[in-house]
Amino acid sequence: MPPVSRLDFIKYAGASGDFNPVHTIDEAAEKAGLPGIIAHGMWTMGNLGKLFTPYVGEGFIEKFSVRFAGMVFLDDRLTLSATLKEAQGARQTYEAVVANQDGGKVIKGEIVFKMYGE
Repeated sequence: MPPVSRLDFIKYAGASGDFNPVHTIDEAAEKAGLPGIIAHGMWTMGNLGKLFTPYVGEGFIEKFSVRFAGMVFLDDRLTLSATLKEAQGARQTYEAVVANQDGGKVIKGEIVFKMYGE
């Protein structure tokens, strides 16, 4: 994934309607005690879900649960992963992780992908 940019946060704020200034305005983030603006948690989660976009013709995400474990800052380089844990019939259960460039996990979760027609 390319480095996280301010434009990512601004576009997500507009799309989601979440205009909390800690996501887009440096001074507001600093006033809140943060070292800089932070990503919306749901922006990060949404990017994780995009791992399954290439498979939309084969099935759908039936369950998507995460725990937000850390913050995402400007210029972070995120690695998204989904590792198959279990397959039962049409359902595949994945361990899902978003990690930053230092290996810190910012999201941990589980995604259940259900195949069509099985």
